[in-house]
Amino acid sequence: MATNGTEHKHQNGQENFRHQEVGHKSLLQSDSLYQVHLLLLPLYPPPPPCSFRIHDWLTFFRHFEFQQYILETSVYPREPEPMKELRELTAKHPWYIYLSWTLNIMTTSADEGQFLNMLVKLINAKNTMEIGVYTGYSLLATALALPHDGKILAMDINRENYELGLPIIRKAGVAHKIEFKEGPALPVLDQLVRDAKNHGTYDFIFVDADKDNYLNYHKRLVELVKVGGVIGYDNTLWNGSVVAPPDAPLRKYVRYYRDFVLELNKALAVDPRIEICQLPVGDGITLCRRIS
Repeated sequence: MATNGTEHKHQNGQENFRHQEVGHKSLLQSDSLYQVHLLLLPLYPPPPPCSFRIHDWLTFFRHFEFQQYILETSVYPREPEPMKELRELTAKHPWYIYLSWTLNIMTTSADEGQFLNMLVKLINAKNTMEIGVYTGYSLLATALALPHDGKILAMDINRENYELGLPIIRKAGVAHKIEFKEGPALPVLDQLVRDAKNHGTYDFIFVDADKDNYLNYHKRLVELVKVGGVIGYDNTLWNGSVVAPPDAPLRKYVRYYRDFVLELNKALAVDPRIEICQLPVGDGITLCRRIS
């Protein structure tokens, strides 16, 4: 996901496929969307030669093929049925349908869900937190990986979206692991930080929320996660816009948050309290392991 940004979607009837979201909150969430996407691709010409090379165009198609191969070979066949059901339900959500063709999509991609599920198991997480829930796909991926007495403190400003996926979460038998709080996360985090008993008590924290607050979250979360625990920040490649030139014609939404994502990436890279690993899974996820 690392060429220029995803501006130009449905602008004057044309679309710039310099970076089309494939895995991230994916257009491949259903076979029907994938087939429609394949049919539409030849209709859109590449951007002007001055900003786009044939190599880039071919690279896009190769990336698209690789992503689809991963999904069809390693992800979809092993995706738990509740996660598949929730993914397909989310793909019908009005926000999802709109955002899948414009800017960004709000649900975690299937490959990233698989990654989070395995990560939680590998680190033997038990007490976790999630900031930014939407319909709960990543939340469900985490809940399924936790032991029966595992816990997730989940926060989102919109309970309605969470309740859309809640019946599936209940049917999966993991709703008892989730404590959902509606509203901004910062006041909740401040309350947790004020009590020293909460310091270093979280094994895993996943953040997929307002990018302009990522650094504010980090200042608090690094105190709440235990030494050896992991914080995961989603969207750290931000539609590929992190490598777009200054004059790239990005949508205002992408351009505005890009600066915050760039600032976060720079700050995480020099934070001595953590070691990091940034991965091109989905729209980019940066894992931060607290070391001090």
